[in-house]
Amino acid sequence: MRLRGIAVCGLGLAVAICLGAAGSGTKYTFKLKSSTGGDAGKVTFSQKAGGPVKMHVELKGVQFGDHAVHIHQNAVCDAPDFKGAGGHFNPDKKQHGWDNPMGHHNGDLPKNVSVGEDHTGDATFELTAISLDPAAPNSIFANGGTAVVVHEKADDMKTDPTGNAGNRIACAVVKQ
Repeated sequence: MRLRGIAVCGLGLAVAICLGAAGSGTKYTFKLKSSTGGDAGKVTFSQKAGGPVKMHVELKGVQFGDHAVHIHQNAVCDAPDFKGAGGHFNPDKKQHGWDNPMGHHNGDLPKNVSVGEDHTGDATFELTAISLDPAAPNSIFANGGTAVVVHEKADDMKTDPTGNAGNRIACAVVKQ
């Protein structure tokens, strides 16, 4: 539903605000929830015509240190363990990790998100392995959507299938 340039793309844990005019690109923001249902920040995807997908992650209330963030294959964020999100988004059928010689999952990110002593952190990524076009096979909106999952530890960027990132501590449903 589009109303004065703003559309609500989902409900509940999947709340998203879509902004943009034709030709200028679109921006989608999804709320991250902790395993107890608290606010853990947000993730924003945007793309201008012909460009890479920009993904901005803002974490809050998360333990100090580096945390892996991945795009997972199912648009499900069932607390407390978020296992319903499934494995990493991987329509290209590659292995895990940016340092893996076999290639990386579409849902892998090139670096971890660092959280400071104030329990906040943010990072921006430019990604070419995903799309915001719902018709594309590598779209984060295809097949009912995906989820963004924050893990308790850093990604080692090579160990298949998860990067030894540990438990899932926050999640956002990503769907239109």
